[in-house]
Amino acid sequence: MKNGDELELEISGYAYEGKGISKVQKKVIKPGSTTNSESELPNYVVFVNGSYPGDKVQAKLRKIKNSYSEAKLIDIIKPSEFRVQPRCKYFGTCGGCKQQDLNYEMQLNYKQQQVKEIFEHIGRLTGFEIEDILPSENIFFYRNKMEYSFADKRWLTEDELSTNTIADRNFALGLHIPRVFDKVLDIDECYLQSETSNKIIIFTRDFFKNKHSSIYSTKTHRGYLRNLVIRQSQCTDDLMVNIVTSKEDDDLMNDYSIALQKELPETTTIINNINLKKASVAIGDYEKVLYGSGVIYDKVGDYKFRISANSFFQTNTLQAENLYKTALDFAEFKGNETVYDLYSGAGTIAIYMSNSVKKVYGFESVKISVQDAIENAKLNNVGNVDIVSANLYKSFLPIVEKENIPKPEVIVIDPPRSGMHKNTVADVVKLNPEKIVYVSCNPATQVRDIRMMVDTGYKLVKIRPVDMFPHTFHIENVALLIRGN
Repeated sequence: MKNGDELELEISGYAYEGKGISKVQKKVIKPGSTTNSESELPNYVVFVNGSYPGDKVQAKLRKIKNSYSEAKLIDIIKPSEFRVQPRCKYFGTCGGCKQQDLNYEMQLNYKQQQVKEIFEHIGRLTGFEIEDILPSENIFFYRNKMEYSFADKRWLTEDELSTNTIADRNFALGLHIPRVFDKVLDIDECYLQSETSNKIIIFTRDFFKNKHSSIYSTKTHRGYLRNLVIRQSQCTDDLMVNIVTSKEDDDLMNDYSIALQKELPETTTIINNINLKKASVAIGDYEKVLYGSGVIYDKVGDYKFRISANSFFQTNTLQAENLYKTALDFAEFKGNETVYDLYSGAGTIAIYMSNSVKKVYGFESVKISVQDAIENAKLNNVGNVDIVSANLYKSFLPIVEKENIPKPEVIVIDPPRSGMHKNTVADVVKLNPEKIVYVSCNPATQVRDIRMMVDTGYKLVKIRPVDMFPHTFHIENVALLIRGN
């Protein structure tokens, strides 16, 4: 076996991040032996991107290691019975929906298996319960936020290259191709947010192309347009359109605002974020409100939340309630607890749990999120939630001691994908709460942090995956730990 070899493979398993698994026999040369002294290596693993269990495929080897190889899918000789026809015409080119051609029930099944694998084999954890994964009620049009990029280089599909009919190759508004940072796939539809958001994409592209607006280049750091961000409430009629640019152009932005209101009167607020940084992020250094209040409102359960242009808010609003309800059920509050909510963001978990406990202290490092959380507590007339500004990448215990904050019986944690800093893990252990409820969007970093807690005497009781993002590899997971004797 060598790089470039093509093999017919039977796919029998499925690995994290969508790699089909085929097990083959490989001839290996024993260390110190001549080329004539070979043996068979049974169950040698070949990972094939884009394949599913039940597929028979033609694949080309491109990375060979001692215990496994990776291969590129060339052809599907016989498709798995679990394959379905993808709904989106950009599937396979755009990187947004990796599993849209896989039956949703099987998506859930594999996500459940992958979380189990991560906790048992990577985390080396045993003796805990795994509850069934919670499916998403909507598997299309479930996102409340989408970020699109402008680019001065348009990604051309194979069909477009073969027909050579694309005249405008220097203006694109859409989504980045995986691992390609300077080109964007120009799109006119996406099944992740809503039909209305598709209309906004088309209108916005046409408006700025007709104005001959320049596009910001990450290489030259010149140009104007950077991002289009659409936030759409799922429980109210609010709709925010945010154009991220590299500088101000009041006349152009006012023209866009007026034209958009006329074309799509359901738009409730329009914002221009000005990003002066070279970094390619859809967040401005400051913003100008062109129309409306500059914020939208959405609901999780009985609570209403104020969302600004750069707020963090769970992307799947309807499924967020199931996620928080799972965390609340795991905590089994009695009503007299003091709770710490770490990485509290806009205060969603703290406020959602407030009616079940005595007091919640939310700890957050991002200033705008702290402001949003304070406003959300006021908005919901919640008097037992305090939001504390604290750097969770250092020790937050000095803040606890300085502010004389009571120690918690329960700590709820919902960090970013990178997980917790080891200093924060150490702080949690020092506080010695009776229970820890850990909500994560990345089970791999979650199990790393939980392993550290278990090594200090905590016991992992149970976990439950929650599917927030159908057709993707992403998995949310809730875990409950209790203090050991």
